[in-house]
Amino acid sequence: MHTTVTYFLQESAKRLGLSDQQLNKLLTPNKVHEFTITLNNGKCFQAYRSQHNNDRGPYKGGIRFHPDVTRSEVVALSILMSLKTALLDLPLGGGKGGIAVDPKQLTTHELEELSRKYVAYLSPYIGPQQDIPAPDVQTNSQIIDWMTDEYHKITGDTSGASFTGKSLKKGGSNGREAATGRGGFIVAQTIMQSNNITDVSYGLQGLGNVGSFFATEASTLQPRWQLQAASDSKTAISSKDIDAKSLVAYKKHNQKIAGFPNTEEISGSQLIRGEYTMLVLAALGNVITPANASVVRARFIIELANGPVTDKATDILFQQGTEVVPDILANAGGVVVSYYEWLQNMQKKRWTHEDVNTKLDATMTQATVDVLDYAKLTKTTLKQAAFDVAVCKLLDLPLRK
Repeated sequence: MHTTVTYFLQESAKRLGLSDQQLNKLLTPNKVHEFTITLNNGKCFQAYRSQHNNDRGPYKGGIRFHPDVTRSEVVALSILMSLKTALLDLPLGGGKGGIAVDPKQLTTHELEELSRKYVAYLSPYIGPQQDIPAPDVQTNSQIIDWMTDEYHKITGDTSGASFTGKSLKKGGSNGREAATGRGGFIVAQTIMQSNNITDVSYGLQGLGNVGSFFATEASTLQPRWQLQAASDSKTAISSKDIDAKSLVAYKKHNQKIAGFPNTEEISGSQLIRGEYTMLVLAALGNVITPANASVVRARFIIELANGPVTDKATDILFQQGTEVVPDILANAGGVVVSYYEWLQNMQKKRWTHEDVNTKLDATMTQATVDVLDYAKLTKTTLKQAAFDVAVCKLLDLPLRK
């Protein structure tokens, strides 16, 4: 992950003629907090919070609970957050946090204790005007509610704006749960429209929160789009036109997609090789590498996950006619609605679902148009254009006209 982010920033620096000092500013976080959390029963866990850049506003970024969390990964993801918030013109910076833990191996009591102790350590360094964490991989509104409560107990803050991704009853925003998936759909829709593509087929890797909401939003707003293959962590299935809403409901009820009616099981590699308009990657990082990039036949790849296409694979794909729509654009809907949640908390207001979606759609559409226009002007890929636009906004440099 860190290698890929570094590569794209180095390439962007060359295209934009950045100085070594400017590149170093992009690659180096302002501060990385690295500490150990010890539970009352003696279990120990390594924890991190990377605060990359706050030139445009408070640090903003999620907290992930996963056994593979490392300092390097957290730093890379904090850089991506700075780029996302800049690309989307949000008055925020970039941060990221994590704990190296498998939350499924903890009791509810242990999980709450871990969450509260994470905040207890970081409380002097976070807050509504300083650093605003949110949920990420294997964290949810319950964990964020515990963290918000702990921050309130320690600091007395009553705004609720110290964290986003809270439950609705604790000050969360309407539309937050669906935001990343819906935002990714709006990006994809804008790109299809700009290319005058009306007959859209797609394969979807990943039916977690993000992939599920992408599919259901597409089914509602673009019913002619055909979902032709989908996968969860265990199974991949295929059919000419899968009913996305029924599939998501089936997955929620059965905790699997195996056995979904009128489909056949295929391999994960077959899903990647499918001949679609779009391959939507909503699972893990490093899915498309130089080893398998040559078999991709989709015209576009939508990076809903963080870093699912490696740097070298991106070049191979472009040479064979596949455009990669980058994660810093495609999955930025979550941070956009996180910003809206923070804003509502600070103003002590509650926006309707319709208000949130209208604002989200406009923000995602404008950012996509900016990237499309810049790519056309500079004859670069969408991924290169997104990084270049984000870097210029982050460093307050003029964009080429």
